[in-house]
Amino acid sequence: MPSKYNPQILGWIGDLEKGPTYLMGADERLLYANDNFCAFIRKKKSTQIFHSLMYILVILSFPVAMYMSLQLILLWDEDDEIYFLTLPIFIEVISVVAMYLIIPELYHNLFTRRGAPIIFNRKTGKVYVNESYFYNFKFLKNPLTYLHPSKKRIKEYDWAYLQGVVVHNFSRYSRNSTILMVCKPHTHKTIDHILLDPLRAGVGSYLVWGWVNNFMCFDELIDLNEGKYKTDEELQFKKEIIEGQGWPDWMVEAFNATTHEELADIKQKYTI
Repeated sequence: MPSKYNPQILGWIGDLEKGPTYLMGADERLLYANDNFCAFIRKKKSTQIFHSLMYILVILSFPVAMYMSLQLILLWDEDDEIYFLTLPIFIEVISVVAMYLIIPELYHNLFTRRGAPIIFNRKTGKVYVNESYFYNFKFLKNPLTYLHPSKKRIKEYDWAYLQGVVVHNFSRYSRNSTILMVCKPHTHKTIDHILLDPLRAGVGSYLVWGWVNNFMCFDELIDLNEGKYKTDEELQFKKEIIEGQGWPDWMVEAFNATTHEELADIKQKYTI
């Protein structure tokens, strides 16, 4: 049975339901929470370093493979079997396609700063992201965007139009990721994707989704002091995680908006 959200996302396992749940856990991803908003980290520094080194090694191997296959093409003559021509051509094509797909993954890790926190305001129902452009799940990118590796997308979303799905990463370690599908209002048509919780084994991929849902539902099961920064350490959280990362001033102020009217006043103040 396919996902009810279209177009379908590669590696789909299942759609997630919104609402309070006992299946939850901050699982060292929660940075900070108070009565208004919570912030979850999506990239650990150790993971970023490991993946960056891995992708760099893979990318460096492609020119070698392409050079060797090109030499085989140049050395081929009509007396040789056609196999010795088609194989290196195939390698050339695969290398180009692989480079096109892997470079965004490298940029994703190199230019993700301070874990790319995602912010949920439960009083206004807004979600805020400030992340590398290559964090998204678009495979077909304009080649010119590769010249701007530090490009960011900074957006405000409505929680009401974000739906969760779990996808498989196709590795032998059977790790899953939780993705937020950004849907057109009152439809199942997906217009964007947001990574919520990457690379979890088994039931672990549902824990952060459960915690966020309980938070947005004002459920008392959650502990606001479960994060890296305690509730009374908001200034420290903002100084160490938010400052200097390009978050707009209006958005930082909106983290703590308690009503839609207050949010509207903030946007009017900054002429948004």
